[in-house]
Amino acid sequence: MEDETPSLECWFLTGSQSLYGDETLRQVETQSREIVAMLNAAEAIGVDVVWTPVLTTSDAIRRVCLEASASDRCIGVIAWMHTFSPAKAWIGGLEVLQKPLLHFHTQVNRALPWAEIDMDFMNLNQAAHGDREFGYLETRMGLKRKTVVGHGTDPAVGARIGAWARAATGLHISRRMRLARFGDNMRDVAVTEGDKVEAQIKLGASVNAYGVNDLVAAVDAVPEPEVDALVEEYAQRYDVAAELAAGGARHASLRDAARIEAGLRSFLDRGGFTAFTTNFEDLGGLRQLPGIAVQRLMADGYGFGAEGDWKTAVLLRMLKVMGSGLAGGTSFMEDYTYHLGPGDPKILGAHMLEVCPTIAAATPTCEVHPLAIGGREDPVRLVFDAAPGPGFVVGLLDLGERMRLVANDIEVVPPDEPLVRLPVARAVWKPTPSLATAAECWLAAGGPHHTVLSTAVSVEALEDLSVMTGIELVRIDAQTAPATFGRELRWNQAYYRMAQGVSW
Repeated sequence: MEDETPSLECWFLTGSQSLYGDETLRQVETQSREIVAMLNAAEAIGVDVVWTPVLTTSDAIRRVCLEASASDRCIGVIAWMHTFSPAKAWIGGLEVLQKPLLHFHTQVNRALPWAEIDMDFMNLNQAAHGDREFGYLETRMGLKRKTVVGHGTDPAVGARIGAWARAATGLHISRRMRLARFGDNMRDVAVTEGDKVEAQIKLGASVNAYGVNDLVAAVDAVPEPEVDALVEEYAQRYDVAAELAAGGARHASLRDAARIEAGLRSFLDRGGFTAFTTNFEDLGGLRQLPGIAVQRLMADGYGFGAEGDWKTAVLLRMLKVMGSGLAGGTSFMEDYTYHLGPGDPKILGAHMLEVCPTIAAATPTCEVHPLAIGGREDPVRLVFDAAPGPGFVVGLLDLGERMRLVANDIEVVPPDEPLVRLPVARAVWKPTPSLATAAECWLAAGGPHHTVLSTAVSVEALEDLSVMTGIELVRIDAQTAPATFGRELRWNQAYYRMAQGVSW
């Protein structure tokens, strides 16, 4: 799959006005370029920050906001009010801006040159004045935005802007996402249902259904050399069980799995799909439920949801892009069972087959084992334990009138004992603040059983994504208590219903 992110950028908009003359405006431009250089030196930001000419008139502001909204490369805009920019000049531009907005409250000088300060210095360096004017207007207009305060060389500032840029990148690719559903969702399951039209309005993702035998045709068309190449790649990258290796008793199963991967990739690539779902109840002419194929596609950045769960597939694709290049991994996940004691209570997460190897602690093994559901041949899968470290699990649910994200801060840990009889990829984690509180609050929020687990993406980026999309996020963290969490849910219900306004 072609990487969609290297050419993306955010635009830096500098506000000023002509009250102090051309010489001051030349100084504004110089300092604005210095701020952009500081941001581009911050590795955490992850996309190019593009300088745009200083803005002093409402026409120029409106024009650049329209251009940013129309640009296929621009993920969002960063606004800074150097000197003093009368905020009413920004109304027309902010009304038409369709990209995420970050308000950067900063100045060029980190320390004040106390002995040199005169009125010329004060007139030039008054972002403390101009940004407050701008902040008032943003609030008056009810704009969704992120505000970051600090100097451009501060690593904490770079990290916060970087979290916003990753969220904006996730939203940018989601607005162009095409998802292929092979079959429908699992019968009689409630949480995997949802409003695809509302999801496309909020996130931009287009969800399309295909018969499983459309995929089967692509699998059957895979030439033998492609199968040979994938089998060789499996042997190089994973510890392949002897029975699956060349000459082994079940080598044919490995070739069937490789053929499914090649056919699935071909189908997705031809259709421009970056996310997909499968359903064990609807496998058509497939010889086995896709296992290693799904795992490897996720590792390459595709979104996935099991049992037709397109919402989780969309969310996973977004978080894959948001975590690109970061340490850690991101995977489809499901809470399966609890360890209530002795010792620390924890959760064992897994799925039938489909957990992404980007979260693996060591080289996965490639194995084949029976699967009691699906009614097909035993599927090939990668088996591993997840690498320890901090992260979160997050689920996306449809409440009928709106959508909600539910997230829980977690610590991935090794299993208490080797899971020698559980031949699937799995993760064990301790939820915060405790298993009992986390589970109670998750259930109160209606959180789904399918989630995305990430040890790469920051919770701040997830929060920024919530603001950009207008989708509610409730977070279960170390400070969460069931009573206050319940009140938050009730307050949010009132807020998000009112925030939707009236439909005519």
